[in-house]
Amino acid sequence: MPDDDLPETFHVTSDEQLRAVSNLTRHRIMAVLRFEPATITQIAERVGLAKGSSSYHVRLLERAGLVKVVRTRKVRGVTERYYAMAARSIVLPDTGAGQPDVLMRHAVADLEASPADGARHVGMAHLRLTEEQFAELGARLEALAKEYRELSDPSLPDVSLAFALFRPAPRERAEGDSK
Repeated sequence: MPDDDLPETFHVTSDEQLRAVSNLTRHRIMAVLRFEPATITQIAERVGLAKGSSSYHVRLLERAGLVKVVRTRKVRGVTERYYAMAARSIVLPDTGAGQPDVLMRHAVADLEASPADGARHVGMAHLRLTEEQFAELGARLEALAKEYRELSDPSLPDVSLAFALFRPAPRERAEGDSK
């Protein structure tokens, strides 16, 4: 599907939209629609849901404005709808202090559900960076993700990339800890 007319970003601003994207099943449905439109039946098969459940979740996403019908066709007297994302990317509001990050929760759930014997690269690095280095690394990670997103081919298997660059909250030192 040509997505030249798709907006670059969709900013989640309402509680209804936030509830819609906060659900892991709906997150997985949006992943199905990331590169190409799909019908309720196709979504149900890809996500492993009953068609009724798939339809329910897609309707909630559609009502929230996150997905939309992009084409229809008649099949044996029934109108089949093809759904697609409403934008190339979804931007969530910043989480408050102490609140779980929806994207990271979903990424961890997807990682845990991925085949253990499949290829994956998972790591964590603890760095000490200046503000400038921190900003530069963040920009480079975003640029790299964008570069590979533009190279994505819908005929290839899905790959997920999650990254988080953040300064952890200061930890209180227990008595006896060295400085």
